Amino acid sequence: MSPPPPLSKLYSDDVSLIVLLLDTNPYFWTAASNPSSPLSFSTFLSNVLSFLNSILLLNQLNQIVVIATGYNSCGYVYDSSLSSLSKMTQSSGNGVLPGFCEELLGNLEGFLEKDEKLSSEESVDGVPASVLSGSLSMALCYIQHIFRSGPLHPQPRILCLHGSPDGPEQYVSVMNAIFSAQRSMVPIDACIIGSQHSAFLQQASYITGGVYLKPPLLEGLFQYLSTVFAIDLHSRNFLQLPKPVGVDFRASCFCHKNTIDMGYICSVCLSIFCKHQKECTTCGSVFGQSQAASVSDRKRKDPQE
Repeated sequence: MSPPPPLSKLYSDDVSLIVLLLDTNPYFWTAASNPSSPLSFSTFLSNVLSFLNSILLLNQLNQIVVIATGYNSCGYVYDSSLSSLSKMTQSSGNGVLPGFCEELLGNLEGFLEKDEKLSSEESVDGVPASVLSGSLSMALCYIQHIFRSGPLHPQPRILCLHGSPDGPEQYVSVMNAIFSAQRSMVPIDACIIGSQHSAFLQQASYITGGVYLKPPLLEGLFQYLSTVFAIDLHSRNFLQLPKPVGVDFRASCFCHKNTIDMGYICSVCLSIFCKHQKECTTCGSVFGQSQAASVSDRKRKDPQE
């Protein structure tokens, strides 16, 4: 006998909880801040604030949580559930921005200062990865807290505004977060603002049933955000949303942190290696000689016999 279906714990089908992961990697934004780039960090923040304001205007029960994803750390910078409705809707001191923007920008500035203090004085080649695995874990922890806080909750989803390249060393932790989101039925949406696609977020959107989009024109970022990612999960069933052309399912090896097409997998802990190892560096299991290696050795010995 199958168990009874779980009771619905939703306010309604159009009430959303959006956990926004904001890429604040200073190395990425320094590289992106050039005269030919259509998107500076200030313009990016302006588009994000307008998008968050539109989410709150769509439904008074909607909730937003913003997590900054830095180079050294990640942290919460805004939670609408901790602000009163009057504080969110009233204008800020300059009379232009909504009240929540002033609080968000103040917390974001404090986070950027703390993240900068954690940086070492060593030079970094190129644009390093941001702490995506950490921010995904924080988002899932917050959503689990919402699930267990009471009988009613909005429909949660995670939206990653990401531009930094993937960090192969974060492969395991990112995949663990993706599978946790899949089990909790939490979609992970991704909007890529960098020049390259993100294999991590392509897999995250595909596995969790989210939307992956790399806007071709960053000048219209707010239009992409409002027309694609502002839509609640129930309304997505009636719309034609962008679908990824192809998903990069390649994994990263545990030995050199490189993306590989073919490799060796430990049968005990499922660690991935680009070359045959005598012993698993993760769990310590001893491997036998690979079949490919034994065949090649046999071919070398045949002419001498």
